[in-house]
Amino acid sequence: MTFAGKKVAALVMSTDQNLRVSGEEQLVRDLQARGVQGVATYRFVPQEELTDAERARPWFERAGVDGVVALRPVHTEVEKVYAPSVWTTTSYSTLWGYYGYGWTGVYDPGGVREDTTLVVETLIYSVPMNKLLWGGVSTTTNPKEAQAFIKELVGEAVKEMKKQKIVK
Repeated sequence: MTFAGKKVAALVMSTDQNLRVSGEEQLVRDLQARGVQGVATYRFVPQEELTDAERARPWFERAGVDGVVALRPVHTEVEKVYAPSVWTTTSYSTLWGYYGYGWTGVYDPGGVREDTTLVVETLIYSVPMNKLLWGGVSTTTNPKEAQAFIKELVGEAVKEMKKQKIVK
């Protein structure tokens, strides 16, 4: 199945409206660059209808979309990573090796850093067939911001769609 020339809805499943709008618009741009008539879901499905399948379905059907590319952040985890304290010195075995200790000894007090891991799934559906065509999961650590990660992820998802011959 190919979406070339067909209408495909871009859907970012998030309650963060800024993330949703920017992600859907980026996906629309990338789809259109591949010969697909992309449309952002926020433009045709009211937000209050979006989270219920039975209320959202008629909006997609009335819009005449042939496919949906859905991105959904599924997991975020923050982990504290502890670095131990470290002494680095010259040899203690001789007087002159020890003597140099005072001049060359280095103490690194270690510390704590937080690593944030974000997991996002990407799913591509055929609306008329009501069928999953492709799915993938992406993980990133310490993204500078979720919007930048979603933008990068959208580009990779569209490349994968090209590889699967879903788009040009």
